[in-house]
Amino acid sequence: MSNTGLVLEGGGSRGVFTAGVLKELMERNMYFPYVIGVSAGACNGSSYISKQKDRNRSVHMDFLDNPEYLSFRNYVKKRELFGMDFLFDKLPNELMPYDFDTYRKAEENLVIGTTDCMTGEAIYYDRVERPSDLYTVLRASSSLPFVAPVVPYQQRILMDGGIADPIPIKKSIEDGHTKNIVILTQNRDYVKKPQSHGWLLRRKYRQYPGLIRAVEQRHRIYNETLQFIRDEEKKGHLFVISPSEKLDVGRVERSKAKLEALYEKGQAEMQKQMEALEEFVQSN
Repeated sequence: MSNTGLVLEGGGSRGVFTAGVLKELMERNMYFPYVIGVSAGACNGSSYISKQKDRNRSVHMDFLDNPEYLSFRNYVKKRELFGMDFLFDKLPNELMPYDFDTYRKAEENLVIGTTDCMTGEAIYYDRVERPSDLYTVLRASSSLPFVAPVVPYQQRILMDGGIADPIPIKKSIEDGHTKNIVILTQNRDYVKKPQSHGWLLRRKYRQYPGLIRAVEQRHRIYNETLQFIRDEEKKGHLFVISPSEKLDVGRVERSKAKLEALYEKGQAEMQKQMEALEEFVQSN
């Protein structure tokens, strides 16, 4: 499987679908050598690399009632809906410990996509060696405009990886992977619309011209990437796993029942496609 990549879309709370898919892969001990993700996809991918089967589900659902996790209070105090210190410090270090030793020793490689706020380009990090660096890069990859602050890291100012490269399939191909499994968090007919608050974006982030450009063209990049995925799937180069219908789960979702149902849909979809996936992986 050395030529096979696993590509994980973001999507905030919709990432619980990916969590369900990855749980099924882990149950069957299916680990791919190269995993690339952005935002929630990168976070889910990190627990896949550390081989913690139930961690993604717990992170998505077990702390919904904790105001440090998600609340308007967070936004009033720190201008962030999700508590980023809670998610990328307290959770992995205290409440839901991350198995960094397994991650560090893993044969599999995790690549995390971010967006450079000054240039607007996608910046990727792989083989991050220190826990603090890993959590910082994951935090940057998950920091959306308006709901989280920018993240300084290694002389760059970073934000959500899904802005510059929402589904990083082309990066996986550039890195030498001729076969790819892509996990989407929207149904295949989804079409992303243009940013509706451009004036506010330009006002709030006027010191970050690259971020403004990247956000303003994100819908075009996203839709073009989806079409590329459809074309490559028809050629037999890609295997796509996605929700079969339009979701009623938003990017920021407070309903545990909805999240649980979407997690189960991810599991069910992977179970349904497992035989076909195994054939795809084993084919030349």
